[in-house]
Amino acid sequence: MRPRDTGASRRLSRWIPAIAAPIAIAAAVVLVPMQANAAVDLPDLTPEELLDLVASSDVDALSGTIEQTSDLGLPDLSGLAGAMGGAGGGVSQGAADGSGADGDGTSASPTDLQDLLDLATGTHTARVYLDGENARLQVLDQLGERNVYVTDDGAWVYDFREEAATHVTVDGAALDALHAEAASRADEWQQELEAELGAPLPTPQEVLDQALAKLDESTEVSVGTDTRVAGREVYELVLEPRDDDTLVGEVSVAVDGEHGVPLAASVTARGADDPAFSVAFTKVSFEAPDASVFAFTPPEGTTVTEHEVAVPTPAELEQWQAEAEAKAQADGSADAWSAEPQPQVLGEGWSSVVVLPAGMGAADAAGGGLGEASGMLDTLTQPVEGGRILSTSLVSVLFADDGRVLVGAVTPERLIDAAASGR
Repeated sequence: MRPRDTGASRRLSRWIPAIAAPIAIAAAVVLVPMQANAAVDLPDLTPEELLDLVASSDVDALSGTIEQTSDLGLPDLSGLAGAMGGAGGGVSQGAADGSGADGDGTSASPTDLQDLLDLATGTHTARVYLDGENARLQVLDQLGERNVYVTDDGAWVYDFREEAATHVTVDGAALDALHAEAASRADEWQQELEAELGAPLPTPQEVLDQALAKLDESTEVSVGTDTRVAGREVYELVLEPRDDDTLVGEVSVAVDGEHGVPLAASVTARGADDPAFSVAFTKVSFEAPDASVFAFTPPEGTTVTEHEVAVPTPAELEQWQAEAEAKAQADGSADAWSAEPQPQVLGEGWSSVVVLPAGMGAADAAGGGLGEASGMLDTLTQPVEGGRILSTSLVSVLFADDGRVLVGAVTPERLIDAAASGR
């Protein structure tokens, strides 16, 4: 079938980061509500020993079912997408500013918005399969299914409901050449970095020790009650922020007692009893999945979009760096990237705030780029000094009058202060 691009496939491509997020979380911190079980009595470990168990895990194959739930305390948003019109009623950035289509020819449709709202407020179930370099995520919805396949031959993203698939490939030879160049220069780069630091690079254990020491300044770290997750005996690592400005009350992570793989975690808002966010292994096996689960052929009638990721050569990378440095010098900037608007992080630890400057995507949307949706956004936010604020149990967002957008797992007061003080 001849590849062609459609609105459905563009929506599907925008789903990639949204449905890849559970894979990253499941691989590192996956959660399910944990119930204490008196029959579980694993050997005692300190927090340092438990983190070392995770760091030393060598599991590269597993399969299981994940359940993800979000309850951020948002109001009922079911009418937000519908208020924007039918399936063809999306409003592009270009339409909002009178310039026609936006830069990539895509638009923010009600379907896209509903997908985002579902992630923020709904419950989702997915199956995960991992075996070395092969991976598959199967997201199961009530009315459809989405699949992501990753193998040596590239990646497929398939939406059953939309009958659309995107095939992402990479030039293997060019990627191998880039890896080889990086490997050949690794010692040179290490020597340059150590010369700048004035000391040898730290060992992994030293990095862990330094991270724990830094963490202890802002967080109480402890080992909780041994329990079971997905039928497995697990340790519980508990993180409690020592910061009055954060909305996070506790983060709890469950670690498999045998394999050292995180199987569960929960994030609970300050003062709350139940987690505000959870994503869970309800079943898990550490046996390698059958190879057939990683094979995908687009069903008949599927609209297929081919996308090849360009891999730069080492010479091209050096040329880009030189051009960026020359542009920075011409603009009087201290570094190669400061000439363009860049996100900024104010503060540190649990009370840190991310600032998107005016002119970046989210900030543009806040200034009216969402078209009719911006009016609906007004119903979800409250006016404050310097802008409007959206508050949830775990995250606050300030849409500043000057076009900036400030986001953090902090109180609204912290955002307002950060916007005014710049720190």
